[in-house]
Formats: sequence, C-alpha cells, structure tokens
Amino acid sequence: MSGPLLQRIVASAVLMAVALAALCAGSPFWAVLIAIVGGAMSWEWSAMTGAGGFDRLGAAILGIAVLAILAADRAGPVTGVGLLAAGALLTGLALVFIRPPRPALWPLAGLAYVGLPAIALVWLRNEGGFVLCLWLLVLVWAVDSVAYFVGRAVGGPKLAPSISPKKTWAGLAGGCVAAALVGLAAGFSLGIDGRAMMGLGILLALIEQGGDLLESAVKRRFKVKDSSSLIPGHGGVLDRVDGLVAVALAVAAIMVLADRAPLFP
Repeated sequence: MSGPLLQRIVASAVLMAVALAALCAGSPFWAVLIAIVGGAMSWEWSAMTGAGGFDRLGAAILGIAVLAILAADRAGPVTGVGLLAAGALLTGLALVFIRPPRPALWPLAGLAYVGLPAIALVWLRNEGGFVLCLWLLVLVWAVDSVAYFVGRAVGGPKLAPSISPKKTWAGLAGGCVAAALVGLAAGFSLGIDGRAMMGLGILLALIEQGGDLLESAVKRRFKVKDSSSLIPGHGGVLDRVDGLVAVALAVAAIMVLADRAPLFP
C-alpha cells in the first residue's frame, strides 16, 4: 500500500470516528463539531477565492458562519439562516465604504456554501434524529470510497474531464451501486420499503457526485489543486465534504417538503 493511500485511509478512519462520536452525543457536541468544520471550510473558501488569501473579510465570514451554526442548534434553523442573511447584508454594506482590494462576491458566496449545509446538518440531527444522520453519513462515505476505488481500478471514460480529470463514469456507477446497497440495508434494518430507499440512495449518490464536481469547478476557476492541506491524503476540509454539503441540503429539502416528517420511523 502506497504512503499517500495509507495516509488517506488513516485520516478517513480518524475523521469518521470523531464524526460518529459527536453524532452519538448529539447537541451541543454535534453542533460544535459542525461549527469547527464550518470554520475551517470558511477559512479555506476565503483563502481560495481571494488573490490576497485569508484577510479581514475572510475573518468576518468565518465568524458569521460559526455564529449562525451554533445559533441554529440553540434557536432553530430559521434563526441560523437569518443570521447568515443579516451577516451577508451587513458585510456587503460595510464593503461599500471599505472598498476591499479584491472582489467580495465570491468570498461572500461562501456564507451560503458553508452555512446552509452546516445548518441543515445541525437541524437534521435535532429534528430527524440519530438514525437519519447516520444513514446520511454512511451513504456519503460509501459513495466517496467506492467511487474512488472503482474509478482507480476500472478507469475508462472520464466523467467531466474539463472539471475533474480523475473522475470516471465507472466510479460514478460504483458510487450509485454503493448508495443503493446502503439504502437497501437501511430499508431491511428498519422495516421500510427497500426499493424506495435504493432509489433515494441512487438519487443522493448523483447529487453527492454533483457536489463534488461543483467544488472542483470552483477550484479550477481559481486555479488551485486542493482547498488546503489540512487533511493528510485528502487535501482540505472542502475537498473532503464537498459531496456531503450537497446531500445534506437535499435531505433537508426532502424533510421540509414532507412537512418535517422523518424519513425513518
């Protein structure tokens, strides 16, 4: 086993253990972990989208995102989203007078990219419960891992070579199969419709890979390979959770459309 691959596996195991521990503990530990991750994502986003790297604007965005995530845990998602919107508005107004040395639109977009999925994850744990979030995490981990290894082993036509040269159609197919199996296992374990869960798993696998490609497109736009080097073998936090942010928003949207009815009994 090569050194980089071993680093990737060890880092993944550590991150998964920390995430599962916080998920089991629930509030406020889960929210604190999400806030820490959100802070790291905000730092990476600001450094990546600005020619000057992390600066006062980045610090403001980081602070707003962390405050909104913690507020969502204590006072609900509407409060958290409201703080994100108010923070973005006030920061935008302040920039009219400060005149930053770089365009602020991309850094400010990080508030939505980081804040909304983070708030969704906090809300899903508080409203949907442990089992829902565990299924969500396992599904994303399975799609990521299987797509990575199948893509390396099989190769073949590229999925989106202009955006992410290493992604293949074989990897996407492998990820969809993994998601379907996770859905089937969830349905069998919980006594619910396994076919429906398989279909939902495949849909979320496609969304997960779309989230991955979106972050890759942003990196290509700003000519960076990794969002940072915080995680050995993976790059940055944004690189590790790019699919999770998309899936979290999708699952939260499903619950909202279902009038907050939990996906699992």
